[in-house]
Amino acid sequence: MSVVIIGGNECMERKYCDLCKKYGCKAKVFCKPCKALSDRIGNPDMIILFTHTVSHKMVRCALANVGDDTQIVRCHTSSIASLKNILQENYS
Repeated sequence: MSVVIIGGNECMERKYCDLCKKYGCKAKVFCKPCKALSDRIGNPDMIILFTHTVSHKMVRCALANVGDDTQIVRCHTSSIASLKNILQENYS
């Protein structure tokens, strides 16, 4: 299973990846805009959008380049607890 996290806190990137690994997911985290974001996202099973800490441009870019089988989850807070709840609901 692969997960792409768009937004969140830059200092929490490693914790996001470690938590996803505990649930058997391979994670990519994009906290701030980067070049060729659409090429780097790939075709994940799930995209998690932390809407409070992400720009509208990044959201539009991410949503424009996902397949029909990709699950999109939006969450206002970007805490570890909220990520854990999302992963429990979908991968437990």
